[in-house]
Amino acid sequence: MCGIFACHKHPNVQGFKPTALQLSKAIRHRGPDWSGNVTSNKTILTHERLSIVGIDSGAQPLTSEDDTLILAVNGEIYNHRLIRKSFGEKYKFKTHSDCEVILYLYAEHDIEAPKMLDGMFSFILYDSKRDRVVAARDPIGITSFYQGWNSSQPDTVYFASELKCLHPVCDKIISFPPGHVYDSETNKTTRYFQPSWWEPSRVPTAPLDLKVIRATLEKSVRKRLMAEVPYGVLLSGGLDSSLIASIAVRETRAGSDLNSYNTPNGANDHLVGIDDEGHLKTVRKYERLRSFSIGLPGSPDGVAAQKVADFLGTEHYNYTFTIQEGLDALRDVIYHLETYDVTTIRASTPMYLLSRKIKALGVKMVLSGEGSDEIFGGYLYFHAAPDKAAFHDETVRRVKNLHLADCLRANKSTSAWGLEARVPFLDKEFLDVAMGFDPQEKMIGNGRIEKWVLRAAFDTSSDPEAEPFLPRDILWRQKEQFSDGVGYGWIDALKDTAASVVSDEDFAKRGELWESDAPDTKEA
Repeated sequence: MCGIFACHKHPNVQGFKPTALQLSKAIRHRGPDWSGNVTSNKTILTHERLSIVGIDSGAQPLTSEDDTLILAVNGEIYNHRLIRKSFGEKYKFKTHSDCEVILYLYAEHDIEAPKMLDGMFSFILYDSKRDRVVAARDPIGITSFYQGWNSSQPDTVYFASELKCLHPVCDKIISFPPGHVYDSETNKTTRYFQPSWWEPSRVPTAPLDLKVIRATLEKSVRKRLMAEVPYGVLLSGGLDSSLIASIAVRETRAGSDLNSYNTPNGANDHLVGIDDEGHLKTVRKYERLRSFSIGLPGSPDGVAAQKVADFLGTEHYNYTFTIQEGLDALRDVIYHLETYDVTTIRASTPMYLLSRKIKALGVKMVLSGEGSDEIFGGYLYFHAAPDKAAFHDETVRRVKNLHLADCLRANKSTSAWGLEARVPFLDKEFLDVAMGFDPQEKMIGNGRIEKWVLRAAFDTSSDPEAEPFLPRDILWRQKEQFSDGVGYGWIDALKDTAASVVSDEDFAKRGELWESDAPDTKEA
């Protein structure tokens, strides 16, 4: 994950530039590899870079051939090779960055450009000819992105990857809505992501095809192995992360390695990513895929993760943390998350600690399993759904809100240490498939446990010649909540610590201190 900051129509942009660079520095943890900035007219864009693709030439902000378009991006564009090919020889690209295609998509399609991107992204594009800013965020909100204003400068607008960039200069801040694009010419933010399943009242009726479920998730993982740096997988031992790890092992083994790719057939053959036949070209740094897990000593996830790693043959790193180490990290975790949500903080603390360990090994990118529970109704309360319409309505609601919790956790817990998390379950094509069939198939009961569809799609037991994706007891293992799976003592410790620090008397006065934002529990 990179970090971006921008200010458009500042009344004294040159005088503001030192402040802008200091604000950008506040998110340098997201992009520790290089810093860049461009000032044009009354607009400044800054970028803190984590180099994963186009590492030798992809420094940002990026500019068009004539330097009239300026772009700062936090993200990965998985279909960049296909987009480049579609342009033919029309444009002369300056870098190997996957994000450079956004410049020319804008030149061709204006604010329709985000519709054509397959990836996770937040970007700010400045068109100096029109003195116009266009900003957009990926469909689900995998990348964090915020927009702000200052009432003393009504014509000025700010953007940043994290809130800490905006608080010093803005008195109004919003979370930039996922799947939307902003246009400074109209001062409007409009939705560009409108799949057929987005309206929960439209209950899908298409038949379930388990083969398509499997093939689409495999393709999603393949896309996300686009890298020129060491990568790995987060492996909790639960169904979601274990499936991602299993697919990643197969795809890494099958993918073309650019370290030994010596037969270029076109201008794009030196680029990592997916080609128009769905084949992956990447740079492998290690023969075996690395996997990572964390928990309290003896945690159930640690045991399950090791079993999966042994089965898959990954180079596995199983870390433990003490309750005190978790408690000591809370202040830093909250600083990076920029939320006081109890559930998010509980689950983010182990992920934050693990990310530091992973980055210390030189790994820059990991795959993670967020989104599956929302898509397939994996939470235990889905048992209570009275009918398929209610079940589907709740899955849509949960997917729409992912940017407020699970995506925020995956993004900020990892980027705190300059690590990027990619989430295959939130691939646009996979979402269309997984949210597009009759939700009756997802419902729990009549011999089906939660996420039966996903489990069945990767169950090869009926084919004795097929290589199994996972051990059967892992494939059909019921879900542990991540913060529970790391060890049940973690949540109990948080509650006990809160009870010892916050007296009953102080808790009774919470309304006087916090008014409408008063916490419901001592832990909050």
